[in-house]
Amino acid sequence: MKIVSRNEELLRDALSCIPQPSSRTSLASCNKLIRFEDISAAAFKIQCGVQKTPCMYSRLSKQYGMDIYLKKEFLQYTGSVKERGVLYLLMSLPQEQQRKGVIVASDSNFSMAVAYHASELRVPVFVIVPASTAPGRVRLCRDYGAMVISYGTASKDAQLHARRLAQENGYLYLEEEDSAVYLSGLGTVGLEMYEQVPKLDAVIFPAGGHCGLLAGSAAALKHLNPHISVIGVESESFPVLQQSLKAGHPTEDQACNNHHFYGDVSGVCFGSNSLQLTGKLVDKVVAVREEDILISMLRLLEYERATVDAEGAIGLAALVAGKLPELKGKRVAVVICSGNLELHLLQQCIARALTLDNRVCTFSLVISDCPADMSKLLEILAREEARVLDIKQERTFVTSELFTVEVICTVETRDKMHTAQLRNALLERYPRAAWSER
Repeated sequence: MKIVSRNEELLRDALSCIPQPSSRTSLASCNKLIRFEDISAAAFKIQCGVQKTPCMYSRLSKQYGMDIYLKKEFLQYTGSVKERGVLYLLMSLPQEQQRKGVIVASDSNFSMAVAYHASELRVPVFVIVPASTAPGRVRLCRDYGAMVISYGTASKDAQLHARRLAQENGYLYLEEEDSAVYLSGLGTVGLEMYEQVPKLDAVIFPAGGHCGLLAGSAAALKHLNPHISVIGVESESFPVLQQSLKAGHPTEDQACNNHHFYGDVSGVCFGSNSLQLTGKLVDKVVAVREEDILISMLRLLEYERATVDAEGAIGLAALVAGKLPELKGKRVAVVICSGNLELHLLQQCIARALTLDNRVCTFSLVISDCPADMSKLLEILAREEARVLDIKQERTFVTSELFTVEVICTVETRDKMHTAQLRNALLERYPRAAWSER
């Protein structure tokens, strides 16, 4: 069930007169999709319900040769920028519908934002999730004040049950889509960034299938300053937005699997309104590898003390991967939009990122099975200032000469140069040492 308001009617009417993506159009006609006044009204209405998050200069700036400002939307109460669109959407509902309540059917950032803000507005809220949902997400939704019901084994089961309950009880079934109300709420991010960072040259947003943040914020930024470059970033594994822009209509990437690591980045393209805005107002869409996203997460954790998920880190990943060389020396803002990384993934992501960053490595070598040789190996590692994470000795299945032991060692180094230095020192002493490449 979609929410139709006067703004939605304006947006839908504008779509019918928009030329094809290949033809050129003026900025004024682009902004008919969402009026700047709609975004300003949303900002005024939600200002007491969401955080005006900081947009701070980053210590990563020198490393990447530009002035980087991070818009820290992961500091919202539920850890996601989706709160902006959700709160404005809920506040725009008729009072009668607010009294009856709303229902959602997923464990996404959108659902958590609905659970929290509906409870704050005293709107009855129900969240239907499949049995496979992570217990942490279920607990959070309950803590926010929602009635959480586990139903079925797949997302489609939960959605069908939610629709049935909505029809039987008069609840409003909500799903993330691109109504003008929702996009206007998300667009307030662009409004704030323009106020917080003067003389911006470019702004980088997460993209993917759910590109409402990119589209809504682009409408605000391009109205305020058409010269600001607006860039979207999506995963190479799920280039949904690029495929949809090329086709001229929303498409579904066959590889999309909605893996919890990617979140909404891997979702299907959910609306033509966002797609039209993106095609008209966004200057560039680039794709990054999973490895770049992981290293971006590591950089944010180390330099900004920010624990974010893939959706939150993907914008910075474009700079980490060197995908935007034209921004060197420029003033660039990056939206860190989400920090809801599940705990069981956190350790895996950090370990994998350290390996990709050439800071955790494994080697094996064969030495004499006597304490003196083991002591010598440890002495070399201590001299090279390598931190030993794990060390194993294999005696039974060693195929070399008798009375030898195979040592398998995992160590942590400072950086790629330190790793190369350690490798050379070991090969000098143990020419047959085997180094495991990442």
